[in-house]
Amino acid sequence: MNGAQSLIRTLVDAGVDVCFANPGTSEMHFVAALDTVPEMRGVLTLFEGVATGAADGYARIAGRPAAALLHLGPGLGNGLANLHNARRARTPVVTVVGDHATYHKKYDAPLESDIDSVAGTLGWVRRSVSPAEVGADAAFAVAASQEPPGGVATLILPADISWTDGGTAVKPVPPRSPQQVPETTVKAIAEALRTGEPAALLIGGSATHEPALRAVSRIAAATGAKPFAEVFPARIVRGAGVPNVERLGYLAEHASHQLTGIKHVIVAGMKPPVSFFAYPGKPSDLVPEGARVHTLAEPGQDVVEALEALADEVAPDTAPILQEAQRPELPSGPLTVQNWVEVIGALLPENAIIADEAQTSGVLLPAATAGAPRHDVLTLTGGAIGQGLPVAVGAAIAAPDRPVIALEADGSALYTISALWTMARENLDITTVVLNNRAYGILRVELQRVGAEGSGPKANDLLDLSRPDLDFVKIAEGMGVPASRATTAEELAEQLSRALAEPGPHLIDAIVPPLV
Repeated sequence: MNGAQSLIRTLVDAGVDVCFANPGTSEMHFVAALDTVPEMRGVLTLFEGVATGAADGYARIAGRPAAALLHLGPGLGNGLANLHNARRARTPVVTVVGDHATYHKKYDAPLESDIDSVAGTLGWVRRSVSPAEVGADAAFAVAASQEPPGGVATLILPADISWTDGGTAVKPVPPRSPQQVPETTVKAIAEALRTGEPAALLIGGSATHEPALRAVSRIAAATGAKPFAEVFPARIVRGAGVPNVERLGYLAEHASHQLTGIKHVIVAGMKPPVSFFAYPGKPSDLVPEGARVHTLAEPGQDVVEALEALADEVAPDTAPILQEAQRPELPSGPLTVQNWVEVIGALLPENAIIADEAQTSGVLLPAATAGAPRHDVLTLTGGAIGQGLPVAVGAAIAAPDRPVIALEADGSALYTISALWTMARENLDITTVVLNNRAYGILRVELQRVGAEGSGPKANDLLDLSRPDLDFVKIAEGMGVPASRATTAEELAEQLSRALAEPGPHLIDAIVPPLV
């Protein structure tokens, strides 16, 4: 057994049986070893950012890591944006980065780079130094990725360590359990809630899954505290039969309005809120002036247990308030930012997964889908665009029996558009709706908000995606994905219904006006 074979066998034995890959020469023995460990599923992507984003999406739905196989430092660099998103999502991902043979590194070959330093920005890193240690290194990497609250673990595998015999498969290393929140913390926060002063309960991580949402709803109903989910939750359960918790606004002005008058900010599974960027004359810290911050559970602590304990303390006889089933009527007329989301809300199937990277075109989506059948939403956790299509790929492989809908802004889609090819190759049941407003709409908003003076035609031209207009139908069809174009609500409804009824991938190029 060589090093690569021991690596893959150890990964599979630890429950990591999917690898999203964009390999190169240094990874060829890993590729060859796939045939000796048939339990490992290799999924080819055409760009490393698709591989890393898909591994993120897979783990968010499966609840266990996938692997991403990357080629040397440049491959890691190409995948870094979606590894950043995975890190911010606290998603367990095992990244295997091939490196030059140990004796070749001294020659400073063209692809030589400092992989260790780059990977170190993401979290846990280990470099295998002998075939005999690869199995143990892999077992520790899987455990490290699952260390609460979860994260990216990178294993660097030199080519000669990969191809040399002497490898041994190693049994899984159990990750540590989440740390319990002290009872004294729960009781102290219960006392703050009992003061009757306005309070907000801000939740993140696994607190946006159903058990915690039910506890949050009980607390809110009994105490009047306002519950909010973090701006970009990794996975939030929504729809009929689930408590509906509003997300904090992306715009600092919106979040500040939501928290107006709050005297107690209770955070559970997330950090206190800050604005995404600095703006002239505006605060970065979004906690209202004079408000006290109470931490119920840090990321990595057992936030679900803590919320349930707090609910039992302040709301022992209170039931959660569940969202009633309610859908918008199918709209008519030309597509707008307002009505395309109503089509989604009216037709969203049961148990769907939404990969939401609609950006400015999707500001009204949460309201339109609140009463739709129960579904999961995966959002842009780290703010690095190009996540939506890869995350949809991973989610579809993790849950092949569930419909996946990727709601994708046109500018964001182009970062990782080759994910469509992987959807076609794997015949994944993903319906992609591209919101084609022919602009970087979010940057138009930001240009106004940062107070930049003197912007005119040259500035606006840098935020324009026309000249030439993008034809996502041709792009999708060129990658093997059936596609159509919708300009009206009626066309979008008809095409979405057809796509959801047919297995395999589909794309709808939805032409919408820009928000600004």
